[in-house]
Amino acid sequence: MMSKLIRMNLQLFAMVDIQKLKRELKGKIDEARALHVKAQEESRSFTQEENTKYNDLMTEIDNRKSEIEREERLQQEEMGSREEERKGDPEKLEHEFRGGVAEFLRTVLTNPADVRLQEYRQQAMGVGVMGGFAVPTQWSSEIRQLQPQDAVVRPRATVLPPGEPPDAAISFPALDQTGARGVYSGVTVQWIAEGAAKPETTSRLLEVTLSPNEVAAYIPLTDKLLRNSATASVLATTLLRRAIIAAEDVAFLSGNGAGQPLGIINHPATIQVARTGFPSVAPGDNYVDLINMYSQVMKDGPLVWVYSPTMLTQLMTMTDVNGNLIWTTSAREGEPNRLLGLPAIENERNPVMGQPGDLMLVNLQHYLIKDGSGIFVSASEHVRFLQNQTVIKAFFNVDGQPWLTAPLTLEDGVSQRSPFVQLT
Repeated sequence: MMSKLIRMNLQLFAMVDIQKLKRELKGKIDEARALHVKAQEESRSFTQEENTKYNDLMTEIDNRKSEIEREERLQQEEMGSREEERKGDPEKLEHEFRGGVAEFLRTVLTNPADVRLQEYRQQAMGVGVMGGFAVPTQWSSEIRQLQPQDAVVRPRATVLPPGEPPDAAISFPALDQTGARGVYSGVTVQWIAEGAAKPETTSRLLEVTLSPNEVAAYIPLTDKLLRNSATASVLATTLLRRAIIAAEDVAFLSGNGAGQPLGIINHPATIQVARTGFPSVAPGDNYVDLINMYSQVMKDGPLVWVYSPTMLTQLMTMTDVNGNLIWTTSAREGEPNRLLGLPAIENERNPVMGQPGDLMLVNLQHYLIKDGSGIFVSASEHVRFLQNQTVIKAFFNVDGQPWLTAPLTLEDGVSQRSPFVQLT
């Protein structure tokens, strides 16, 4: 036990040392900036003495950055090594926090200096020891465990792991297939006679950049409930899971991209189909809307209808031109119902009937999600002190947006297709 305490104290000292290095780094940067500003204000170049000092400062800045990078890398490797060791012995975490998630949260609130918490301190960029506490991997996986019926977008999207560093932006190439550039992004294919000159053709690439943004969920728990570890653990895990699902799905579907993911609804790559029905005014008129949507969707992967609950009555009673019901109810529990033979998922986060996006036909493999760091937690008893409630804040980083920048123009030069089609 004594050796463990010594080791944890050394780890805490190392964390504080990083903060000292960062403060020193900022001081050197401020000094260099002051030299630069002074010369600019006096409309002159550096003197020989100032030039020597500036170069010395830049050398020290580079050295401090290298020291910080080495120390942070070592801490990450040490934490990863301990995590792998714990995975091999699941009882280890249980011995640390016998009361599960609730005891972990209660310790975060009542005794943040507890040696058991030191390795879970958030080490996100620019936060350091003043941040929250990373939820242990076992519980984090349980909280984020999703099923297709729980979340619409994430289980069907292309999800990229955090990587290193986890919150850094990452860019992906995307073919510019807009306008006259066509399906092959400007590449022209020609038959060439023997000995004839070969034409020069080029393709054009665009970039899709994902930069994880922070999203937070707040959950109030009574102090009495928090002391009941078994009950509180189940409740906290369930509430956190639901909050995360809701926050992500809303952003992936309708986010505006400003400090949050860029959603599918009304995205430039989403094809808008003008409605003739919904709400239906004559038998079969809403069936035409479905046909128009299906005819314009890219059929290069699994398609799924996503609809607002306010659409359900219309969808279930819809008939084709011969008066046949086209809604198929699944006979298997947990399986989605079908529309035109494709899975149909009810989603309360879609706009209500009559609004753009109340009904969508999508292939979500063309939606990119970039996970960042987290999940982290912090707790406060002060926000609702008079109500004897503790507010649990869970936060993590994520970004997402469609892989396409615009609908795909087919080889005929006129027709367009997209993996995202919405009724408007």
